[in-house]
Amino acid sequence: MMTKYLLSLVLFFALLPAADAGAAKVRIVVESPTGLQQKVYMTRPAGLTAERPIVIVMHGMRRNADEYRDQWHELAKEHNFLLVVPEFSERFFPGSEAYNLGNVFDASGKPQPKAAWSFSAIEPIFDAVRRRFHMTARGYALYGHSAGAQFVHRFLFHVPTARVTRVVAANAGWYTMPVFNVAFPYGLRDSVVSSADLAAALQLPVTVLLGGQDIDPQHRSLNRSPEALLQGSHRHARGQAFFDSAADASNRLGVPFGWQLLTVPEADHDNRLMAPAALPLLLEPAHSERLPPAPVPVPGEERLPATLPDTGP
Repeated sequence: MMTKYLLSLVLFFALLPAADAGAAKVRIVVESPTGLQQKVYMTRPAGLTAERPIVIVMHGMRRNADEYRDQWHELAKEHNFLLVVPEFSERFFPGSEAYNLGNVFDASGKPQPKAAWSFSAIEPIFDAVRRRFHMTARGYALYGHSAGAQFVHRFLFHVPTARVTRVVAANAGWYTMPVFNVAFPYGLRDSVVSSADLAAALQLPVTVLLGGQDIDPQHRSLNRSPEALLQGSHRHARGQAFFDSAADASNRLGVPFGWQLLTVPEADHDNRLMAPAALPLLLEPAHSERLPPAPVPVPGEERLPATLPDTGP
């Protein structure tokens, strides 16, 4: 009987979450605003102290949060920040509408309650990891690559009061342009985003980060709809058009523009090349010791008008 009891204790402690045992790679479950049990993949560096930064990374269209955590793992260890990668699975967030577009509208086009938005999961995840790991950060840095960058820039429009400290949207395939003469999701007409929401988002510390070699107009996952092609023939051109449109919007609305546009010259559509370049842009100056220099602006080969023609729904 005692042997069985001791064996049960051993199994119990072996199955405790890795964070409690001090291991670097962690997976936890956080309850979403609608009650979903959402997996979150993390790196908690050994000896992490309470005041260190929290960086939330959004995965791409493959919903591979574990792989994104692994790609960022060494960066988190080396630079001593808490890495948080939520999983937006196909099971709970099917299709691009439920992930990239935020699940803001249902299948019939009716607005969903805010609790159902995928955008609404981020702030509760931040609160949950702060409590669990006893962190004191009042805000978080936010990064997304590819479909994750689509999520990130739309998140800013829909949740402009989010507690983000710095934001990097890297290599999005297409954008919700910050204009009200183009229908959602390619623009903001008929969206739930107001002019006040947009004005607040444009003042946030955002970097639109582009791969200088992400210029394949026939890339297998590139949106080639007529509406997307109006934004540019490839991701690099579309990112430039998006930034120009945002700059114009800030002028029209009369608000300070907090964004910058940077290119990683040798990078194509690869998160593993973009993540190291994004890191100095995500960490506050007080937390950026020993970082490589940030990427510098590189002129693009194609620029489009900032205000796009009305393309309809």
